[in-house]
Amino acid sequence: MAEGALPATLGALLRHVRRALEEAGVTDAGLDARLIVEHAAGASRTDLVTDSGRPIGHAQVEAARTMLARRLAGEPVHRILGSREFYGLRLALSAGTLEPRPDTEALVEAALPFARRAADRHGACRILDLGTGTGAVALALLAQEPRAQAVASDISPDALATAAANADMTGVAPRFTAVRSDWFGGIEGRFHLIVSNPPYIASSEIAMLAKEVREHDPRAALDGGADGLDAYRAIAAGAPAHLETDGVVAVEIGIGQEADVEALFATQGFGLASTARDLGDVLRALVFAR
Repeated sequence: MAEGALPATLGALLRHVRRALEEAGVTDAGLDARLIVEHAAGASRTDLVTDSGRPIGHAQVEAARTMLARRLAGEPVHRILGSREFYGLRLALSAGTLEPRPDTEALVEAALPFARRAADRHGACRILDLGTGTGAVALALLAQEPRAQAVASDISPDALATAAANADMTGVAPRFTAVRSDWFGGIEGRFHLIVSNPPYIASSEIAMLAKEVREHDPRAALDGGADGLDAYRAIAAGAPAHLETDGVVAVEIGIGQEADVEALFATQGFGLASTARDLGDVLRALVFAR
């Protein structure tokens, strides 16, 4: 934003930010502009429509200027905001967490009926979330099923601290336990439901990801090894010792991975029990039972 031509109203600021993003070729420039202006000006979506003539101050313009510069440099808008909504929950982000995305809501949709079924049978549902990151999947399940408790594991202390803070913010902290663990290494006990959105990108493909992903999501949450399947091998191998007799495992997968992942779980005596597709109609989540 050039000095001497600073936007003076909420609507003018929105137009200015959107134009700058569009000229830079930013995908979803309109959405990103709205989120930046709402945050910088302390405005709501309704304000942008019904009160676009509201005067704004220099501090609000400077806040928008700083956020715009970060977005133009390739930083994802939700990283700039410091939070993102997932399954109706507002979750804080940190450097050690994968940014939860709408595709992963399919994993919640796939797992939730089994969580409710376990709670109906046993009076409670014990959930293990492997590689929890922000805690998104576990927290969404806890918010939807009040009889559930979750152990959330991650190898990143930063991610665990963020997940615990998110559990507190979403009001489910008494039913949420964060544990540092490399897959099942630090896990004790058995669970009715094991869930995971593991790293599933082949190592050679990381460099081809969008800049917003490869430079801002932690590599450990993306890199699934040479064929993208390392995490599934670990989960399939360790799950039998940590599942209740009628327990299930639900995992998110990448595009086209369903046959390979199903074959890996089959070697451990698992069969496919259910699937779920994301909003783009891509097969995104698989549920396995023994």
